[in-house]
Amino acid sequence: MMELRYNPLTDEWVMVSASRQSRPTLPEDVCPLCPDGPEALGEYDLVSFENRFPALKKDAPEVSNESALFKKRASRGVCEVVVYTMEHNASLPKMDVDQLQKLVKMWKDRTLTLSKLDFVRYVFIFENRGREVGATLDHPHGQIYAFPFIPKRIQVKVEALEKGFNEAGRCVICSVVEEEMRTGKRIVTQNDSFIAVVPFYARFPYEVHVYPKRHLDSIVKLDEAEERDLASILKDVTSRYDSLFQQAFPYMMMFFQAPVNWRDLSHAFHFHVEFAPPKRDASRMKWMASVETGTWAFINPKLPEDAAKELREVERVG
Repeated sequence: MMELRYNPLTDEWVMVSASRQSRPTLPEDVCPLCPDGPEALGEYDLVSFENRFPALKKDAPEVSNESALFKKRASRGVCEVVVYTMEHNASLPKMDVDQLQKLVKMWKDRTLTLSKLDFVRYVFIFENRGREVGATLDHPHGQIYAFPFIPKRIQVKVEALEKGFNEAGRCVICSVVEEEMRTGKRIVTQNDSFIAVVPFYARFPYEVHVYPKRHLDSIVKLDEAEERDLASILKDVTSRYDSLFQQAFPYMMMFFQAPVNWRDLSHAFHFHVEFAPPKRDASRMKWMASVETGTWAFINPKLPEDAAKELREVERVG
């Protein structure tokens, strides 16, 4: 059974997908994403395919409302798996920039293709690294969800960025980039095209945002040099995590871009990547407990300036 259910208390849609209970979880004998695994992928460089345990499907079954209050919709959308390499023990920090640039190109291609589906409103690229954030396979991979609606947090971002643009007459994130480069105290690393910072408004102790220095609203608008610079800075940031904590540091990596098949937001929305690690140090978790989960009001136990200094000054390996 799969369907979307409307929450009238928060004006948002919830995805219900019973099939996801059957997902393989950390199999010890054989990896489904390796060339000789049960998916029979064979030899490959990098690959994407539709998830066998999706929350959204192109041909999702039609559903009927339970009542005028309890509304349902078909879970029409796309859930894809993106496998970064056939090397099982690789990861973003360990992969070379050439391979990561190929990955950026694939993200661009899949975003462009999925955005052409008329029922899609948002294309969300992400990676869950580590068991602490619910990753069920260790092989280096991420996912892409093509939503038939604009998720609630994206709505909030859109409204805030539009409000900021209307008040100041310019992109909010462009202003953030300028201010962070002026002060320098929250910068982790940067290159010609991107800057990585622990933001002034960080919610997690070691949260890092990666912002393009040029204003663009979608990953598909990156040019060749920016593709390589994005690949390079993602490797840089994740390598710093691993070096600082001397472990494969878990994180959620999330790509934010403007909605598709909707109104034009190219003036106000600024493409960016957010890293949200679930740990406050090498051994302690930063739990999303009642306050954060129930209210979205985060309590960060670490000064962003201190976290940025640690990540900036660590001797990076890789």
